[in-house]
Amino acid sequence: MATARRSRLTVATILVAAVSFLVSACGGAGSTSDAKAGTATAPAAGFRVSSLLKPSGRALGVVDDKSPWQYGIVSSFTEEAGRAPDIREYYSSWGDDFDPEGNAFLWRHGQLPMMALVPSDTSLGDIAKGESDAYIRRLASQVAAYKGPLALSFAGEMNGPWNSWGPRHTRPADFVAAWKRLHDIFTARGVDNVIWVWSPHVTDSGTTAELRPYYPGDGYVDWVGLIGYYGPIDGVAFSSLFTPTLREIAAFSAKPVLLTETGVAESKDKEAHIRDLFRGAAKAGVIGLVWYDQRKDWPGSKELMDWRIDTSVGALAAFQVESARNHFGHSFKNG
Repeated sequence: MATARRSRLTVATILVAAVSFLVSACGGAGSTSDAKAGTATAPAAGFRVSSLLKPSGRALGVVDDKSPWQYGIVSSFTEEAGRAPDIREYYSSWGDDFDPEGNAFLWRHGQLPMMALVPSDTSLGDIAKGESDAYIRRLASQVAAYKGPLALSFAGEMNGPWNSWGPRHTRPADFVAAWKRLHDIFTARGVDNVIWVWSPHVTDSGTTAELRPYYPGDGYVDWVGLIGYYGPIDGVAFSSLFTPTLREIAAFSAKPVLLTETGVAESKDKEAHIRDLFRGAAKAGVIGLVWYDQRKDWPGSKELMDWRIDTSVGALAAFQVESARNHFGHSFKNG
């Protein structure tokens, strides 16, 4: 859920499993002058994410709008889900500083931090033209100073018309150029502890834009993130909610897929929908899912959506059983 449509978004240690990973290529062309300027002064990152890019297990994550230091969502999710989350996603606005200590706190406790960077008040065209380069350099240095991995999703749901950076306001070419500029400056400054996560919303009746024009290319993306919710608006089955978009993406990218935001709204069918989500995601071969464990108003309507996993004994049991049965939940090795 992104900001304009879902204003609630501003902002997962279980047994350690042996995980094998492959290296994914990063790089590409960008601003040569920025690259040269960035290389001279930037510190090198202390953690290389090349070993994390293709996990053999399935991660289970949680997302909310709190800062990394606000650990309550992790504690409550662990108690309810019966296992600690592997990923803790949070939201950061364009222009905000990165918090190395807070992210290090998460990583020490077994959660891969995932930052959804939201350009609510900044034009992607301006970012692409270099008008935010000073901020990007500062952010890159701050991320490099953090001695752990970070999954970074920039301008998620870029195909959503409800966003200020979506189809009604920004051309796909501007999104791609802004993504590449951010990525290139990070690369030029020696930042090698970032997993780049490209996160569109599932294509549906309200999100009809083709995804390929928004794709920066395999050299700029490590994971494909996909956002979609079971509910009265988005859909009620994995086969209709996620599968069409997964097929569309598979036509131009074979990168690992993480469901970066998902949940099941309260209804008489919530238990069945939870079972369908975990079974469908496992069958689709995703590397994990990140649950939006909140109760919020749905922007644009008066409906109160309850995505929490403990809305009923049956929903909680379905979540615990199906997440375990479908092997969701493994720790990223943080040694």
